[in-house]
Amino acid sequence: MITIRKEEKEDHQKVFQLTEEAFREMEYSNHQEQFLVEKLRRSEAFIPELSLVAEDEKGRIAGHILFTKIKVINGEESYDSLALAPVSVKPEFQNRGLGGKLILEGHRIAKELGYESVILIGHEKYYPRFGYKKTSNFGISFPFDIPEENGMAVELVKDGLKDKKGVVKYPHEFGID
Repeated sequence: MITIRKEEKEDHQKVFQLTEEAFREMEYSNHQEQFLVEKLRRSEAFIPELSLVAEDEKGRIAGHILFTKIKVINGEESYDSLALAPVSVKPEFQNRGLGGKLILEGHRIAKELGYESVILIGHEKYYPRFGYKKTSNFGISFPFDIPEENGMAVELVKDGLKDKKGVVKYPHEFGID
């Protein structure tokens, strides 16, 4: 039995350890995700309601997901969206649907909070099952080079990205400036 809830301050150290452990063996990782989570928590982009943990029946944190504010910039125009990064699941809980539960609950809460879209860089075979499509389909690009199939977005509401073309602008905590 898994329970998903908002992350609390007392969870921070456990989430740090979990994130480090979740990405330790990942080939496509800079192994700094745990530090990114800490930086984003202190940023203006942080949304407490969208930092979620998954607990098992014994109250152990098995997963964490974080959505933060980003912009899509097109000349003088700017549109609000969310970045999904990172999704962390303890290795012993991986491949059991836990990441998907965190993603779907995050989408539900984000929509409730009035957000219309989520943008991410991720595995092209994993995220489409949650409705993600290539950002190039929406006319959205990134401020750095990535394989086209790894930049994805989902509309949380109908036409959430319609006519919102531009370049993703990340908070400086992502280190992309």
